[in-house]
Amino acid sequence: MRLEEYAYVWLDGKIVEYENAKVPLMTHALHYGTSVIEGIRAYKAKDNLYIFRLEDHIKRLFRSASIHSIPLRHSVKDVIDGVVQMLRKNDVRDSCYIRPIAFVGLHGIDLYVREDSPSHIAIVAFKFDQYFNSNGIRACISSWRRINDLSLPPLAKAGANYLNSVLATQECRRRGYDEAILLDSNGMVSEAPGENVFLVRNGRIVTPSLASCVLEGITRDTAMRIARDMGYVVEERNIPRSELYVADEVFLTGTAAEITPVISIDDHIVGDGKEGKVTRSIREIYAKTVRAEVKAYMDWLTPVW
Repeated sequence: MRLEEYAYVWLDGKIVEYENAKVPLMTHALHYGTSVIEGIRAYKAKDNLYIFRLEDHIKRLFRSASIHSIPLRHSVKDVIDGVVQMLRKNDVRDSCYIRPIAFVGLHGIDLYVREDSPSHIAIVAFKFDQYFNSNGIRACISSWRRINDLSLPPLAKAGANYLNSVLATQECRRRGYDEAILLDSNGMVSEAPGENVFLVRNGRIVTPSLASCVLEGITRDTAMRIARDMGYVVEERNIPRSELYVADEVFLTGTAAEITPVISIDDHIVGDGKEGKVTRSIREIYAKTVRAEVKAYMDWLTPVW
């Protein structure tokens, strides 16, 4: 997917032209995966452009860096302000995707990243619309297992972790499916390559707990908050693979995917093969929330203008 990036980026506290934001070939993160990232969206509303859960995303970026001992030279506030500054410099008025990345720079080939190791933070934005078919997608169970805390910390949103996601995505697309679902090392449902997984059964909403090696997704948290406020019971627990096949509804959550219904898994039709009423109700409130149409959730929004 070719991206249409905006002309200016935020790099280490300064606004610079995208074309001048270059990374040396010996950058440590290019060779060893020492980077952490975030995915954030800004949505056009009637009166402004709003960034969704900006502070939560940037705080998670810093937690991810801490887990991997990547030293950062800027504060959470610096980066939050940098996101807004970058969007204003680019005169962004329409919905977009924002990618902050923190990474180790010219540190040589030494694997020991120290407090004095050079690091950088960059913020890029690009035009972005719909990621998946909103009518529903076809998923499959991947043969690849989700990374776990015995190898790579799944709570960190690290660039290196996404090689696991790339493998699962390549496999599922070659098999003709839209998205993969990975199991954890115990054979329980974990997550999709870039999304958290939810199912609905007998009126209850269920999602894998953090013990199933899932990323602590911000859209996941949003969906659970919305669902509970609507009166639904939401459980976080182990989900065996076969429970997906008998679920009334299945949906994915993620910054790019938003709330996406899954209409089949391994060619097993989910429910009646279309978006279910619980999924739809959460998706509709989510869509209104990010566009500043729900007063109860306005504290999740940061205005750009």
